[in-house]
Amino acid sequence: MPAHGSDPFAETEDQQSLRSLAREVAERDLAPMARHWDETEEFPQGSWDAIRKADLFGITIGEQWGGMGMGDIEAAIVLEELGRACVSSAILAQLTFNGPPRAIEHLGTDALRDRWLPMAAAGDALFCIGISETEAGSAVNHMRAKLTVDGPPGPNGQAFRLNAYKNYVTGGHKAKACLVWCRFPGSEGTKGIGAVVVDLDTEGVTLAGTHEKMGLRGTSEAELAFEDVRIEPEDVLLAGDPTNSESFKTLIGHINHERCGNAAMCIGAAQGSLEYAIRYMNDRVVGGKSLAELQGLQWKIADMATELEAARLLMKRALHLAGPHGTPPPLETAMAKSAANLAAKRVCDEAIQLLGGYGFSREYPVERVYRDIRGLCIGAGTVEIQRNFIGANLLRGATPSGDAWKRPAL
Repeated sequence: MPAHGSDPFAETEDQQSLRSLAREVAERDLAPMARHWDETEEFPQGSWDAIRKADLFGITIGEQWGGMGMGDIEAAIVLEELGRACVSSAILAQLTFNGPPRAIEHLGTDALRDRWLPMAAAGDALFCIGISETEAGSAVNHMRAKLTVDGPPGPNGQAFRLNAYKNYVTGGHKAKACLVWCRFPGSEGTKGIGAVVVDLDTEGVTLAGTHEKMGLRGTSEAELAFEDVRIEPEDVLLAGDPTNSESFKTLIGHINHERCGNAAMCIGAAQGSLEYAIRYMNDRVVGGKSLAELQGLQWKIADMATELEAARLLMKRALHLAGPHGTPPPLETAMAKSAANLAAKRVCDEAIQLLGGYGFSREYPVERVYRDIRGLCIGAGTVEIQRNFIGANLLRGATPSGDAWKRPAL
């Protein structure tokens, strides 16, 4: 138990050193180019190279594959610091920390791990995840992506053919491999949904296009078509059983890593905007007074900081409940993500307001950050989906951790 009065979420010396390294990379390499990636919609190759040079891609990957073997707390620390400078660049790390490589390590076979994880740890390849479809966004159970049996089972198992059209695949235009959620033969509803890992150089895979977005413009959302793509037995991450939804539940549960990473990027981006607004208010003089002396604006800063810190604490609780190598619990994760999304919207919007006309100008970073975090309020499960989950579970009798919820009813 922590000593009385101590911070239960205090970072260790190693975690503080990791934060310092991530901040150094973010401020030296990511921040100066953030506006460029936004305006040109170019893939942030310079950010990728900087993160790789600092050996930060291997944070969550096991040591036997060249990584550091750390957990969600360390991943969130890095994502927060990178997001504070450039959210488009932070997403590159998010896809490695909490995307397909994490799923491959936790759920995959030795063959899948040995093939893909050294590449991920070294920063030699980008990975993407194909879940959403044009008619199946949050309603994943409506997906049409499916596998059909391809010939009789071989010595290594059953091969398949994949037919799918995946939309809003983050980084899909630059990725080496994609984790594709799909229906196994006989699937209906959520029953039989599983996942396969597809090398995007495989015959039958086509980049159908990319979306022009409001924000996060450095990491495009791709549309990927899979036409009769051969799926070998060793490419199957998690087979779907048409008699139950267990594989689907496992995949959904694994998104809690991504949701905590999403929260971390929101908190980092909002922190950067808050700090920028504070510097501006201290420097800006109107009528002989700095903006920092105006009580009404002080209240704005107070509310922004309080809401942001509340979201940060919810995120830290979810991360610590996961333990060193577990999965963040769903209820606490949903609370953390929704709180971080909403806090980031509020903080970034108020930062624009505090800068006045300058806040609305693309010459200053706060408007870009607002556009970036707006996309994070949709990705990895919308705020509304999180609220549905939280409300439904509380009404069924579930409780988040904490003694306050364990008291007898009045």
